[in-house]
Parts: sequence; C-alpha cells; structure tokens
Amino acid sequence: MKSEMTIPFTYPFLTVIVANGAFPWHPVPLSFLREASRIICCDGATESLLGYGLEPDFIVGDLDSLSQSLQQRYSRRLHHDADQETNDLSKAVHFCTERQWNEITILGATGKREDHSIGNISLLLRHAANAKLQMITDYGVFMPLTKSERFESFAGQQASIFSLAPDTVFTFHGLKYPLTGQTLSSWWQGTLNEALGNEFYIEMDFGKALVFRQHRTSAFGFAEDVAVQMVS
Repeated sequence: MKSEMTIPFTYPFLTVIVANGAFPWHPVPLSFLREASRIICCDGATESLLGYGLEPDFIVGDLDSLSQSLQQRYSRRLHHDADQETNDLSKAVHFCTERQWNEITILGATGKREDHSIGNISLLLRHAANAKLQMITDYGVFMPLTKSERFESFAGQQASIFSLAPDTVFTFHGLKYPLTGQTLSSWWQGTLNEALGNEFYIEMDFGKALVFRQHRTSAFGFAEDVAVQMVS
C-alpha cells in the first residue's frame, strides 16, 4: 500500500459555512461554531444561528429566506447572489474561495428535506478541486475522495463509501467488509462498513467518491473527539 498522509477525524478548518438544514445539536459541529474565525450563513440559516447566540460575519444567498428586519440589521454583511443555477451552499463556498478562504467546514447541510441533503452532500465533490472541504453533521463527517487515501479511525467506527463513478475500481483495507479490485455500481454497496482499528485505507484507480465516518462516542453517548485542536 502507498503511504499517504492519514486523513484525521476532522480538520481544524475555522472558516465555517452554516447551511439552512437542521441546525446542529451535537458537540462536535457546535465546537466548530464556537471556535470559528468567520461564520458565513446561507441566508435562511441566519435566524437559527442567532437563536444559538452567535452572529454571522457574512450572509450569502438570494436572500429570499431572510426577513426584511434581518436584511436591514445586517445590511453591511449581506452578499446578494441571485443566480438561480446554483443553490445557496454553492454560493457560500464560491464566496469563500473568491477570498482565498479555501479550508472550509460546512455545518447544518442535512436533516431537513432529503433532496436538499443529498444535493448539499454532492457539492463536496463539485468544489473539491478549488477548496478543502469537510461537512460535519450530528452523526459524523463527510469528506470528498478523489484519490487513494488513508483515514484515521477506531475499532468499530461505522464508515460508508459512496462512489459517484460506477467504473471506479476500489480496494478496501482495514474494514470489516473488505473489497478487492471491485466497483460500486450502486450507492448502497459501500455503506455500513466498520473499521477494524485506528485507520483504514481506500484505494481507487480514478473517479470521485464520498467517505462518511461516524463520530467517536463514549459509553454515555457524548462525543470524545470534541477536544479537536482547533488552533495549532
């Protein structure tokens, strides 16, 4: 096997985009909100962020989900983008990369309408060439995969691999259900796997995929990996 750098559970990416899905409740995504160097809200997420006790540094989108009172209150923080060919999350990512904020944590992108959740998750691969992205949910973290990578893990961690190119050939190492030189022609085929130790390795010949790893939890159900070093 090649010896690529091991991808950690989460990266300390302090530019945070809050999408207009379900606002996070789990301590891992909330820790990123508290430590963020800047928070960019997709317009409809602004009220949820304010309800949590934080304010956005910028609000991006077509502003159709933002009340007039909040538009007036944050008029100097608004970035109106009326493009109907992209959703607000894409607009927010583009807003960041235009300013060279290329290491981004996305929160609140899932948990409401399933079609919105799937669309938001797929955007990780669309923008992977221009930014380093991670999408942290209340259950785990999604990361885009465009080449063979090694992932930090722990015994028993649930992991799922979604191939977006049906001809990509995969080999899995360190997972309970190994794969050797096979394709994943359907999304479900790489789901609900389980790590055997402190890392697993995914080989791929080409293509694009998404990797999901669940949060580490203690016997009491609370996240043990909250104490991520947010600042090196």
